[in-house]
Amino acid sequence: MTQDAVVTKLLPDGMAEVAVARTTACGGSCGSCESCIFQGEIKTLARNLIDAVPGQRVVIASRSATVFGAAALVYIMPIVLFILGYALASLAGASEGVCVIVSFLALLLSAVILVWSQRKKKNQQAFTFDIIR
Repeated sequence: MTQDAVVTKLLPDGMAEVAVARTTACGGSCGSCESCIFQGEIKTLARNLIDAVPGQRVVIASRSATVFGAAALVYIMPIVLFILGYALASLAGASEGVCVIVSFLALLLSAVILVWSQRKKKNQQAFTFDIIR
């Protein structure tokens, strides 16, 4: 996955701080939600593979597998656990009301897993970026 960025400063060990324009799912042209106006750019670290200098426009790349893994954890896991909770309770012979309660408990479990995984990764750099051109 690649994005355009601007180098803001050079750091030791071949690293650089880059500013990436934040984009939204709607393309940034939605005037009604105004959620994207509060933080227009995100600063992150990237390996400076091309010896870029501050102010230079660059392209940064990250491993797509990392992005897809995070997306699966956030978007797919809750739905799967929700359906799985209902199905397992139904197979156990529970009434429909109990199945619904179990499915919502499974959804709550997915929220706990998400919070736990974020706290575990809190001190780690979640994504590694490389300046490629």
